[in-house]
Amino acid sequence: MHDTIHISRIRLILVSAMMIFMVHLQSAEADAAALGPAANAVPSAELVGKGRMTYLGFKVFDAELYAPGGSFSASKPFALKLTYLRNFKGQAITESSIKEIKRQGGASAKQLSSWEKQMTAIFPNVSPGQSITGVRNAAGHTVFYLGSRKIGTIKDRAFTQRFFSIWLGNNTRSPRLRAKLVGAGA
Repeated sequence: MHDTIHISRIRLILVSAMMIFMVHLQSAEADAAALGPAANAVPSAELVGKGRMTYLGFKVFDAELYAPGGSFSASKPFALKLTYLRNFKGQAITESSIKEIKRQGGASAKQLSSWEKQMTAIFPNVSPGQSITGVRNAAGHTVFYLGSRKIGTIKDRAFTQRFFSIWLGNNTRSPRLRAKLVGAGA
């Protein structure tokens, strides 16, 4: 009788562990599906955090941060997906990005000019519901996707660090959004 109870408990523990693993696996698969082809550059991509950017009460975009195993490190591959909630011109996205990079400091006029030209060539106009995903790949470069379509790459580690610092850096203009994306303790 005692052995039967012991075996039943072991079975229950194993079944429970398998169910937890399956739920985790399904979650990871859903995260990879949400990123589309961008997930290929972020091994075992899982959602780290998400939040909404508002400006003067207007909804601007929803942001989602994905990283291997759901653990963010700025020096390892990750993906930041912005799903726009309003219409934006590609030029406005570029200008806003350059303005924030300048505000944070540390970039030369030559770098800013080069980055502005590259972003202008990459960023399209967007409508509500469209997503631009920026991926920091293993080489430290930034690859951009519009939905599931690759739209450009900027092969400059300094750009990658400064661009993603707009949302993920300690000097971000949106510390509450950053906390939701990377975790309050990060």
